[in-house]
Amino acid sequence: MRRAATIARKGTWPDHQALGAVMLDYDMRQRRRVRLDCDAIGPVLLDIERPVGLREGDGLGLDDGGWVAVRAAPEDLLRIEAADRLHLLRIVWHLGNRHCPAEIDDDCVHVRADHVIAEMAHGLGATVTPITRPFDPEGGAYHAGGHHHG
Repeated sequence: MRRAATIARKGTWPDHQALGAVMLDYDMRQRRRVRLDCDAIGPVLLDIERPVGLREGDGLGLDDGGWVAVRAAPEDLLRIEAADRLHLLRIVWHLGNRHCPAEIDDDCVHVRADHVIAEMAHGLGATVTPITRPFDPEGGAYHAGGHHHG
């Protein structure tokens, strides 16, 4: 089995030379050591020193010199919208108070589908819409490298 021990961020590796790709949900993109199923070359062992939070477009450097692209898998999420920015800030505060991973956009916040969180958001006056798409939440204040939206 091929081994991937190098992580390169999107735009810093030769993505046109990728031998294949791995489709991973948010949890799988947080792992340190795990067997991954690459679409074109079969199993790859991810074996890094510590979890780094893989992102869509990152590259996994293989011991034999090849590369595998990381793709974010679609997941069941909730799109939470508020009446205005202040209302959205209050909702985001409540999500953070529950240590709920959240992807924050200008006009909404996305969280994993969870009926308790949906009920809380409804109770706070939000509009909650179930959707399916890749999930890319904030990395957290103590997350190595931080998180930046383009």
